[in-house]
Amino acid sequence: MLTEEILNSFKRKADLVDYIEKHKEDNPTFKTALEKYNYEQELLPLQAELVDFQHWVQKENKKIAIIFEGRDASGKGGTIKRFTEHLNPRARRIVALNKPTEIEKSQWYFNRYIKELPNAGEIVFFDRSWYNRAVVEPVMGFCTKEQYNRFIIQVPEFEHMLYENGTKIIKFWFSVSKEEQQRRFEKRLKNPLKKWKFSPVDEKGQELWNEFTTYKNQMFSRTHNSFSPWVVIKSNDKKRARLESIKYVLSLFDYDNKGSNCKSLLPDPNIVQRYFRNTDQLDQ
Repeated sequence: MLTEEILNSFKRKADLVDYIEKHKEDNPTFKTALEKYNYEQELLPLQAELVDFQHWVQKENKKIAIIFEGRDASGKGGTIKRFTEHLNPRARRIVALNKPTEIEKSQWYFNRYIKELPNAGEIVFFDRSWYNRAVVEPVMGFCTKEQYNRFIIQVPEFEHMLYENGTKIIKFWFSVSKEEQQRRFEKRLKNPLKKWKFSPVDEKGQELWNEFTTYKNQMFSRTHNSFSPWVVIKSNDKKRARLESIKYVLSLFDYDNKGSNCKSLLPDPNIVQRYFRNTDQLDQ
Protein backbone atom coordinates (compact mmCIF):
# COMPACT_ATOMS: atom_id res chain seq x y z
CA MET A 1 0.00 0.00 0.00
CA LEU A 2 1.42 3.36 -1.02
CA THR A 3 0.35 5.69 1.79
CA GLU A 4 0.77 9.45 2.08
CA GLU A 5 3.36 8.88 4.78
CA ILE A 6 5.45 6.65 2.49
CA LEU A 7 5.13 9.15 -0.38
CA ASN A 8 6.32 12.00 1.84
CA SER A 9 9.40 9.96 2.79
CA PHE A 10 10.69 9.98 -0.79
CA LYS A 11 13.30 12.65 -1.51
CA ARG A 12 13.86 11.88 -5.20
CA LYS A 13 11.99 10.27 -8.07
CA ALA A 14 14.49 7.41 -7.86
CA ASP A 15 13.24 6.62 -4.32
CA LEU A 16 9.71 6.08 -5.64
CA VAL A 17 10.98 3.92 -8.50
CA ASP A 18 13.05 1.82 -6.06
CA TYR A 19 10.03 1.34 -3.81
CA ILE A 20 7.82 0.22 -6.71
CA GLU A 21 10.59 -2.12 -7.93
CA LYS A 22 10.80 -3.80 -4.50
CA HIS A 23 7.04 -4.30 -4.20
CA LYS A 24 6.02 -4.99 -7.81
CA GLU A 25 5.53 -8.73 -7.28
CA ASP A 26 2.94 -8.04 -4.58
CA ASN A 27 1.07 -5.38 -6.53
CA PRO A 28 0.08 -5.83 -10.21
CA THR A 29 -0.52 -2.07 -10.54
CA PHE A 30 3.08 -1.40 -9.49
CA LYS A 31 4.33 -3.89 -12.04
CA THR A 32 2.33 -2.27 -14.85
CA ALA A 33 3.43 1.22 -13.83
CA LEU A 34 7.07 0.17 -13.70
CA GLU A 35 6.91 -1.44 -17.14
CA LYS A 36 5.40 1.76 -18.59
CA TYR A 37 8.00 3.91 -16.84
CA ASN A 38 10.91 1.81 -18.12
CA TYR A 39 9.43 1.85 -21.64
CA GLU A 40 9.14 5.64 -21.63
CA GLN A 41 12.66 6.00 -20.24
CA GLU A 42 13.93 4.06 -23.25
CA LEU A 43 11.58 5.67 -25.78
CA LEU A 44 12.36 9.35 -25.10
CA PRO A 45 16.11 9.15 -25.88
CA LEU A 46 15.29 7.26 -29.10
CA GLN A 47 12.84 9.99 -30.09
CA ALA A 48 15.58 12.57 -29.42
CA GLU A 49 17.78 10.56 -31.80
CA LEU A 50 14.98 10.69 -34.40
CA VAL A 51 14.99 14.50 -34.13
CA ASP A 52 18.74 14.53 -34.86
CA PHE A 53 18.17 12.09 -37.70
CA GLN A 54 15.46 14.30 -39.21
CA HIS A 55 17.75 17.36 -39.06
CA TRP A 56 20.34 15.40 -41.02
CA VAL A 57 17.76 14.23 -43.58
CA GLN A 58 16.77 17.86 -44.16
CA LYS A 59 20.36 19.13 -44.34
CA GLU A 60 21.49 16.40 -46.73
CA ASN A 61 18.27 16.42 -48.83
CA LYS A 62 17.71 12.71 -48.25
CA LYS A 63 14.48 10.99 -49.33
CA ILE A 64 13.27 8.35 -46.86
CA ALA A 65 10.17 6.17 -47.31
CA ILE A 66 9.30 3.84 -44.41
CA ILE A 67 6.62 1.26 -45.17
CA PHE A 68 4.59 -0.34 -42.36
CA GLU A 69 2.82 -3.53 -43.38
CA GLY A 70 1.37 -6.40 -41.37
CA ARG A 71 -1.88 -8.02 -40.40
CA ASP A 72 -4.61 -5.91 -38.83
CA ALA A 73 -3.95 -4.99 -35.18
CA SER A 74 -0.23 -5.79 -35.49
CA GLY A 75 0.79 -2.40 -34.09
CA LYS A 76 1.64 -0.40 -37.21
CA GLY A 77 -0.27 2.78 -36.35
CA GLY A 78 0.96 2.92 -32.75
CA THR A 79 4.55 2.54 -33.90
CA ILE A 80 4.19 5.30 -36.52
CA LYS A 81 2.81 7.57 -33.78
CA ARG A 82 5.94 7.00 -31.66
CA PHE A 83 8.20 7.62 -34.65
CA THR A 84 6.55 10.92 -35.54
CA GLU A 85 5.22 12.59 -32.39
CA HIS A 86 8.29 14.80 -31.82
CA LEU A 87 9.38 15.30 -35.43
CA ASN A 88 8.96 18.54 -37.37
CA PRO A 89 5.65 18.08 -39.28
CA ARG A 90 6.98 20.22 -42.14
CA ALA A 91 9.57 17.56 -43.00
CA ARG A 92 7.60 14.38 -42.38
CA ARG A 93 4.29 12.97 -43.59
CA ILE A 94 2.06 10.04 -42.71
CA VAL A 95 0.35 8.46 -45.72
CA ALA A 96 -2.71 6.25 -45.17
CA LEU A 97 -4.69 6.18 -48.39
CA ASN A 98 -8.38 5.34 -48.69
CA LYS A 99 -9.62 2.87 -51.28
CA PRO A 100 -8.94 4.07 -54.84
CA THR A 101 -11.43 6.27 -56.67
CA GLU A 102 -12.95 5.22 -60.00
CA ILE A 103 -10.40 7.41 -61.81
CA GLU A 104 -7.51 5.87 -59.84
CA LYS A 105 -8.77 2.38 -60.65
CA SER A 106 -8.32 3.14 -64.35
CA GLN A 107 -4.74 4.38 -63.89
CA TRP A 108 -1.47 2.51 -63.49
CA TYR A 109 -1.62 1.00 -60.00
CA PHE A 110 1.43 2.87 -58.68
CA ASN A 111 0.15 6.32 -59.80
CA ARG A 112 -1.62 7.15 -56.54
CA TYR A 113 1.51 6.30 -54.55
CA ILE A 114 4.02 8.16 -56.72
CA LYS A 115 2.61 11.55 -55.72
CA GLU A 116 3.01 10.56 -52.04
CA LEU A 117 6.71 9.68 -52.27
CA PRO A 118 9.18 11.77 -50.22
CA ASN A 119 10.62 14.99 -51.56
CA ALA A 120 14.24 15.89 -50.85
CA GLY A 121 14.73 16.43 -47.11
CA GLU A 122 11.58 14.53 -46.14
CA ILE A 123 10.60 11.31 -44.34
CA VAL A 124 7.32 9.68 -45.35
CA PHE A 125 5.66 6.99 -43.23
CA PHE A 126 3.30 4.71 -45.17
CA ASP A 127 0.60 3.18 -42.97
CA ARG A 128 0.05 0.41 -45.52
CA SER A 129 1.34 1.04 -49.01
CA TRP A 130 1.33 -0.31 -52.56
CA TYR A 131 1.72 -3.72 -50.92
CA ASN A 132 -2.04 -3.74 -50.33
CA ARG A 133 -2.14 -5.44 -53.72
CA ALA A 134 0.28 -8.13 -52.55
CA VAL A 135 -1.80 -9.45 -49.64
CA VAL A 136 -5.07 -7.71 -48.69
CA GLU A 137 -6.48 -7.20 -52.18
CA PRO A 138 -6.09 -10.75 -53.52
CA VAL A 139 -7.28 -12.32 -50.25
CA MET A 140 -10.36 -10.09 -50.08
CA GLY A 141 -11.10 -10.27 -53.82
CA PHE A 142 -10.38 -6.56 -54.39
CA CYS A 143 -8.20 -7.26 -57.44
CA THR A 144 -8.14 -9.82 -60.26
CA LYS A 145 -5.52 -12.53 -60.62
CA GLU A 146 -4.16 -10.71 -63.66
CA GLN A 147 -3.80 -7.45 -61.70
CA TYR A 148 -2.04 -9.29 -58.88
CA ASN A 149 0.39 -11.05 -61.23
CA ARG A 150 1.20 -7.78 -63.02
CA PHE A 151 1.85 -6.05 -59.70
CA ILE A 152 4.13 -8.76 -58.29
CA ILE A 153 6.28 -8.58 -61.44
CA GLN A 154 6.41 -4.78 -61.57
CA VAL A 155 7.00 -3.90 -57.91
CA PRO A 156 10.72 -4.86 -57.74
CA GLU A 157 11.37 -2.80 -60.87
CA PHE A 158 9.37 0.12 -59.44
CA GLU A 159 11.36 0.04 -56.19
CA HIS A 160 14.66 -0.32 -58.05
CA MET A 161 13.91 2.84 -60.03
CA LEU A 162 13.21 4.68 -56.77
CA TYR A 163 16.46 3.34 -55.31
CA GLU A 164 18.43 4.51 -58.36
CA ASN A 165 16.82 7.93 -58.00
CA GLY A 166 18.03 8.25 -54.40
CA THR A 167 14.94 7.20 -52.42
CA LYS A 168 15.71 4.95 -49.46
CA ILE A 169 12.89 2.45 -48.89
CA ILE A 170 12.59 0.67 -45.54
CA LYS A 171 9.97 -2.12 -45.54
CA PHE A 172 8.63 -3.37 -42.20
CA TRP A 173 6.32 -6.34 -41.72
CA PHE A 174 4.82 -6.35 -38.20
CA SER A 175 4.30 -10.00 -37.27
CA VAL A 176 1.62 -10.89 -34.71
CA SER A 177 0.32 -14.28 -33.65
CA LYS A 178 -3.25 -15.35 -34.39
CA GLU A 179 -4.11 -15.49 -30.68
CA GLU A 180 -2.71 -12.02 -30.01
CA GLN A 181 -4.56 -10.57 -33.00
CA GLN A 182 -7.86 -11.97 -31.68
CA ARG A 183 -7.13 -10.55 -28.21
CA ARG A 184 -6.47 -7.11 -29.71
CA PHE A 185 -9.63 -7.26 -31.82
CA GLU A 186 -11.71 -7.98 -28.71
CA LYS A 187 -10.02 -5.19 -26.78
CA ARG A 188 -10.57 -2.78 -29.70
CA LEU A 189 -14.30 -3.57 -29.86
CA LYS A 190 -14.69 -2.90 -26.12
CA ASN A 191 -13.05 0.53 -26.37
CA PRO A 192 -15.50 3.23 -27.59
CA LEU A 193 -12.54 5.35 -28.74
CA LYS A 194 -11.09 2.56 -30.87
CA LYS A 195 -14.19 0.84 -32.30
CA TRP A 196 -13.71 2.77 -35.56
CA LYS A 197 -10.51 0.80 -36.17
CA PHE A 198 -12.44 -2.46 -36.56
CA SER A 199 -13.26 -2.85 -40.26
CA PRO A 200 -14.83 -5.57 -42.47
CA VAL A 201 -11.28 -6.61 -43.40
CA ASP A 202 -10.48 -7.01 -39.68
CA GLU A 203 -13.57 -9.17 -39.31
CA LYS A 204 -12.18 -11.56 -41.92
CA GLY A 205 -8.65 -11.52 -40.47
CA GLN A 206 -9.06 -14.61 -38.32
CA GLU A 207 -11.27 -16.52 -40.76
CA LEU A 208 -8.85 -16.00 -43.68
CA TRP A 209 -5.66 -16.33 -41.63
CA ASN A 210 -4.13 -19.06 -43.80
CA GLU A 211 -4.93 -17.24 -47.05
CA PHE A 212 -3.19 -14.12 -45.70
CA THR A 213 -0.19 -16.29 -44.78
CA THR A 214 0.05 -17.75 -48.30
CA TYR A 215 0.05 -14.35 -49.99
CA LYS A 216 2.38 -12.87 -47.37
CA ASN A 217 4.95 -15.59 -48.04
CA GLN A 218 4.64 -15.08 -51.81
CA MET A 219 5.16 -11.36 -51.30
CA PHE A 220 8.33 -11.94 -49.28
CA SER A 221 9.83 -14.41 -51.75
CA ARG A 222 9.07 -12.22 -54.81
CA THR A 223 9.86 -8.73 -53.44
CA HIS A 224 12.68 -9.17 -50.91
CA ASN A 225 15.95 -7.91 -52.40
CA SER A 226 19.23 -6.25 -51.48
CA PHE A 227 18.13 -2.66 -52.22
CA SER A 228 14.77 -2.89 -50.39
CA PRO A 229 14.72 -5.92 -48.08
CA TRP A 230 11.79 -6.95 -45.92
CA VAL A 231 12.41 -6.54 -42.19
CA VAL A 232 10.18 -8.62 -39.91
CA ILE A 233 9.28 -7.06 -36.53
CA LYS A 234 7.91 -9.52 -33.97
CA SER A 235 5.14 -7.43 -32.48
CA ASN A 236 3.30 -9.52 -29.90
CA ASP A 237 4.94 -7.12 -27.43
CA LYS A 238 3.86 -3.75 -28.87
CA LYS A 239 6.20 -1.63 -26.78
CA ARG A 240 9.25 -3.71 -27.63
CA ALA A 241 8.31 -3.65 -31.32
CA ARG A 242 8.13 0.16 -31.27
CA LEU A 243 11.50 0.57 -29.60
CA GLU A 244 13.33 -1.95 -31.76
CA SER A 245 11.91 -0.69 -35.07
CA ILE A 246 13.08 2.84 -34.22
CA LYS A 247 16.53 1.47 -33.40
CA TYR A 248 16.63 -0.37 -36.70
CA VAL A 249 15.93 2.76 -38.74
CA LEU A 250 18.49 4.81 -36.82
CA SER A 251 21.11 2.07 -37.14
CA LEU A 252 21.01 2.33 -40.95
CA PHE A 253 22.30 5.91 -41.22
CA ASP A 254 25.41 7.86 -40.23
CA TYR A 255 23.67 11.09 -39.23
CA ASP A 256 25.19 13.97 -37.27
CA ASN A 257 25.51 13.44 -33.47
CA LYS A 258 24.47 9.80 -33.83
CA GLY A 259 24.28 8.08 -30.44
CA SER A 260 24.51 11.27 -28.40
CA ASN A 261 21.17 10.49 -26.69
CA CYS A 262 21.35 6.66 -26.47
CA LYS A 263 23.95 4.19 -25.32
CA SER A 264 23.07 1.68 -28.03
CA LEU A 265 21.12 1.84 -31.28
CA LEU A 266 21.59 -1.82 -32.18
CA PRO A 267 18.19 -3.52 -32.55
CA ASP A 268 17.44 -6.77 -30.74
CA PRO A 269 17.92 -9.62 -33.27
CA ASN A 270 15.22 -11.60 -31.45
CA ILE A 271 12.69 -8.89 -32.38
CA VAL A 272 14.06 -7.48 -35.65
CA GLN A 273 14.98 -9.90 -38.44
CA ARG A 274 15.53 -9.62 -42.17
CA TYR A 275 13.25 -11.93 -44.08
CA PHE A 276 14.66 -15.25 -45.18
CA ARG A 277 12.66 -18.26 -46.22
CA ASN A 278 13.53 -20.08 -43.00
CA THR A 279 12.73 -17.14 -40.69
CA ASP A 280 10.64 -18.23 -37.69
CA GLN A 281 7.73 -15.77 -37.84
CA LEU A 282 4.91 -15.38 -35.37
CA ASP A 283 2.14 -15.15 -37.93
CA GLN A 284 2.81 -18.24 -40.03
